[in-house]
Amino acid sequence: MNEKLYLDTLKKYQKWAKENKKQVEQDFAERRAMCEDMQAYSKERLAKLTEEEFYELIASLWAMRIWGNKKYYIDNIVESNGMELIREQLTELFWSKHSIEKRWDDFRSKIKGIGPAIMSELLNKFNPDEYLLWNRKSLTAFLALGIEKVPKQNASLDGKRYAYLCKVGKSLVELAKSKGYAEIDNMLALDYFYWQELQIDIPIDEVIEEEKPETDKQKTFVHNDVRDRICDIGSFLGFKAYREKKVADGAVVDAIWEVSVGNMGRVTYVFEVQTNGSIDSLLMNLMRAKNNPSVQGIVAVSDAKQIEKIKKEAASVKAIRDDLKYWDYNDVLKVYDSLSSAYESINKLHLVPEGYNIL
Repeated sequence: MNEKLYLDTLKKYQKWAKENKKQVEQDFAERRAMCEDMQAYSKERLAKLTEEEFYELIASLWAMRIWGNKKYYIDNIVESNGMELIREQLTELFWSKHSIEKRWDDFRSKIKGIGPAIMSELLNKFNPDEYLLWNRKSLTAFLALGIEKVPKQNASLDGKRYAYLCKVGKSLVELAKSKGYAEIDNMLALDYFYWQELQIDIPIDEVIEEEKPETDKQKTFVHNDVRDRICDIGSFLGFKAYREKKVADGAVVDAIWEVSVGNMGRVTYVFEVQTNGSIDSLLMNLMRAKNNPSVQGIVAVSDAKQIEKIKKEAASVKAIRDDLKYWDYNDVLKVYDSLSSAYESINKLHLVPEGYNIL
């Protein structure tokens, strides 16, 4: 890590904070209130969590600023998981005595539609002394400081890597304290600091590198994250998007985009994501999906190397070889990142009333 840059930037930040004391006090009062709200979710309260309370819990997060219609997004999470599983996994994430590695991995394995940005924000506000808020702003700051072994993609972020990031965050807080920068008293304050001082301009292609998932667990996380990002992109574009949807007999696909077009009725686009497993199974699922007359497009999503293998095997499958499209999942993540940044900016204009369904 570039300790000199960190300390020089802390000095600059301390000066700025003193010159803008009223703003800083207001911002930190708001952040303390957010933490108090999050910490009010006891085991007993989470065990009885209603859909309305779940909406309030998630809608207020900074990670949700990209969504003009938060209710639509959160309703999809409830539909995909069910409230019983959501209650169980939130209780485990917040209150279990298991390691953060296990709690993180269990949550990511079992809950659809909630990724590392939301998870880390929940944890950070629940216990800012222990858990780091991790998103693109955090990544940019860590890259600026030259911190080693920083994961460039959230898709493969497992519990071991998140625990490492938290350890680094704690060391940054402790270093700031030891040098007399009392303003950095926990990892929520650290987040405020690097939003203010360490947001250098790094092109998306440099931030989101092609990282090969190494373990089966990471491959599963990448699969699930790419599936969810495809749904998010569809929603951004005005489609109704669903994950793990049955579209034909024997064909439950990873993601679909759906729209009604005048007298044509429903038009459906189908996506199958592969990071592991049988290519034959992927092609069979897409072939069955194409039997649904509403399906107008079928897309295989994988990394560049695997896509070439899929193309070779698909060449002998006459039923779909001329219709099958291919999408590199690294491009999916880049498209999502670009669209989410654009929509976050647009939503600051408040052109769409909260809860209004434009889909």
